[in-house]
Amino acid sequence: MQTIIIDNQTVTVQPGATILDAAERLGIRIPTLCHLQGKAPCTSCFVCVVKVNGGARLVPSCATVVTDGMVVESETDEILRARRTALELLLSDHRGDCEGPCRLVCPAHMDIPTMLRQIAVGELRAAIATVKAHIPLPASLGRICPELCERGCRRGEHDAPVSICKLKRYVADVDLASSTPYRPLCAPPSGKRVAIVGSGPTGLSAAYYLLTFGHAVTIYDAHDAPGGRLRTDVDPAMLPAAVLDAEIDLIRALGAEFRLNTRIDDPATLRNEYDAVLMATGEGNGRIENPRPQETGIFACRVPHLRHAVRSVGDGRQAALAIHAWLQGLLLPEPERLFSTHLGHITPDGMALMLRHASEEARIEPADGFSDDDAVAEARRCLHCDCRKLDECRLRAWSIAYDARSTAYRGERRAFAQEATPEGLLYESGKCISCGLCVQIAEGAREELGLAFVGRGFAVRVAVPFNEELATGLRTVAGECVTACPTGALAWKGLSEP
Repeated sequence: MQTIIIDNQTVTVQPGATILDAAERLGIRIPTLCHLQGKAPCTSCFVCVVKVNGGARLVPSCATVVTDGMVVESETDEILRARRTALELLLSDHRGDCEGPCRLVCPAHMDIPTMLRQIAVGELRAAIATVKAHIPLPASLGRICPELCERGCRRGEHDAPVSICKLKRYVADVDLASSTPYRPLCAPPSGKRVAIVGSGPTGLSAAYYLLTFGHAVTIYDAHDAPGGRLRTDVDPAMLPAAVLDAEIDLIRALGAEFRLNTRIDDPATLRNEYDAVLMATGEGNGRIENPRPQETGIFACRVPHLRHAVRSVGDGRQAALAIHAWLQGLLLPEPERLFSTHLGHITPDGMALMLRHASEEARIEPADGFSDDDAVAEARRCLHCDCRKLDECRLRAWSIAYDARSTAYRGERRAFAQEATPEGLLYESGKCISCGLCVQIAEGAREELGLAFVGRGFAVRVAVPFNEELATGLRTVAGECVTACPTGALAWKGLSEP
């Protein structure tokens, strides 16, 4: 047995174990990208570096075998800087979007690409769940939204953007017309009570998410009907009262209590009765306005212009997250960091590659809502330029954790390339970090051709030998390679593995 010290903690491991193995036994998280248990260490990413016995050099923990009495440092400033640099070097040559451009410009940050994929295959129940994860009033907003997301749609560079806003409305309208409209799963009652002053889109959004967290919510409003400016300032021909009422009724069904014709001028008067108060009436001038909500329990949101009601909905959700954290005794969350690398301008050749996986039909613009067939056809126009492994990409996760910047090092980036198999395996070499895991997996499975490193130096890439197609190289272990891939270089282009 070998006994070593890592960050002043002692651990004993079997002979032949690596520093990474020992750190895992202690519960110390060391970042890795090119490591896979059971496979030979690649040492290509260099994000798992540590310092041994006070030496001058940093060594990869995934490949450094433990020796008895070894003393290891894994969390010094020098090591953290080295890991950040390694990540930034990888990002400098990373060609691809993390977030779809449409989602990046959506004020509510709705997962638009996933919604479109779900519509395209008829999974409307899943699509409304995707929408309501960020927008609880999609039928109303789908009628008045200024379509900011469509300005970011890359399909617009080819012909016309996808009709995102109307597709959001379609999903919501189908759900409202169903016998059992979607209701999110709510956490068990927390015993906490929150008062919201103002029943416009900000207050309604905050109420929706607070209810899902298990908190009791009472909404106060000076008017005789909820909805705020959605009811008073929008032409009913554009947003019928019946649509707005139906969406508010769903929030009421989650447990929201409405106290109408009740004006609240001083939120402090509610604190004796409620654990937290949110002012969503427009008097504030910032997203979460009270400078000391931790002390007072009183929060306030700005209420943007009605034309940007989608921003109000996003602000309401952020307020709900802040209040939820405060009620649990946690620090108020920082605004969500939308880390994303960017594909940038697409050449005509790159656009042609994307169009191979999308419908070439012209934009469909129905006068009064989509039919089922037209909605599917329009959703299939999406280029799906987002990363299919957004939530599983370890390069992105560790870059966020180490505050790595995708633009720290600038240079000539590789060209956009994309290849797909008939089974739905998607390979984007621009996202590949040459970790070699897929090469090892294919070799271990004795694939007839498998994968190999092609080229030299900075130009080295993973490809099928002899310029054969991807489907020929990975006949049996495509799924295993997708699971092992630390980025979105190998992924399933659909919603899940076929």
